[in-house]
Amino acid sequence: MASPASPSSLNLAEARALLLSPLGPVARAGSNRNAVNVSFEFFPPKSDEAEANLWSAIRRLEPLNPAFVSVTYGAGGSTRERTHRTVQRIISETTLRPAAHLTCVEASRDEVDEVIEGYKAIGVDHIVALRGDPPGGHDNSGGIGGAYAPRADGYANATELSRAINKVGGFDITVGAYPERHPESPSIDHDIEVLQAKVDAGATRAVTQFFFDIEAFLRFRDRVRAAGVTIPLIPGIMPVSNFKGLSRMSAACGASIPDWLAAHFDGLDDDPETRKLLAASIAAETCARLQEEGFSDFHFYTLNRAELVYAICRVLGVREAKADA
Repeated sequence: MASPASPSSLNLAEARALLLSPLGPVARAGSNRNAVNVSFEFFPPKSDEAEANLWSAIRRLEPLNPAFVSVTYGAGGSTRERTHRTVQRIISETTLRPAAHLTCVEASRDEVDEVIEGYKAIGVDHIVALRGDPPGGHDNSGGIGGAYAPRADGYANATELSRAINKVGGFDITVGAYPERHPESPSIDHDIEVLQAKVDAGATRAVTQFFFDIEAFLRFRDRVRAAGVTIPLIPGIMPVSNFKGLSRMSAACGASIPDWLAAHFDGLDDDPETRKLLAASIAAETCARLQEEGFSDFHFYTLNRAELVYAICRVLGVREAKADA
């Protein structure tokens, strides 16, 4: 995957054409012939109905030939077995390349190493290495939000986890990045130092937390590159139509919600169809603008729903792979 270009990589004629174009970024994306790579994130289902929804989404998006699809790992490793089963089914029933999430929260090194070896045994060659969220929210409901404390016999963070995966060998390693600062980090500079440490430990790409402030993301990109971090930095895109749910997720992960975004969804609590249209429109414009900034790789947090992501991929020129004659 090529590293994203900076705005300065546009030549004068291209920059002038953008300024003079009567079309917006979404319309311009329709005439962009540069190849785009997409990847999708799913989470393991908890019920038969959720299982059906997940596989409906997978079947809808599979023909778009994503670079990979990732499967999440719940807080404290709470979905370990369901994640493993979902990954195994993707391998056996689809043409997709799965990337299994792995965290080190509330697990010993031996337990994590066992999971790594288990993934290797079923043919997984790509792991998303994350420290993970501790379980046990502030209201003791068992949700995300508890204070993190590394186990004495465990890997302390994603850097140590990446090093352990790299030691086993044979894995592509994706790690996380936070364009607006990790909630527990003292600064963006510290986040970039951590990202460089992950690269030194074997990380091959970074996918960002979702964001809505494009300028903040581009400033982060520039600082990452200025610091000498050269692995692909892939924007994480989440088209969310449930604004209340988005507010809770954003508070937990440190992603800001601009005033304009809140205004768009104001008064639409009982209008889910309009919320879906807005979610697709906002995410499509974000991707189209980033495409003009030189980005050609996008990672979508699907929430196990396909329709919005599919529409955005169409905007970016991603089409179903044609069957052989």
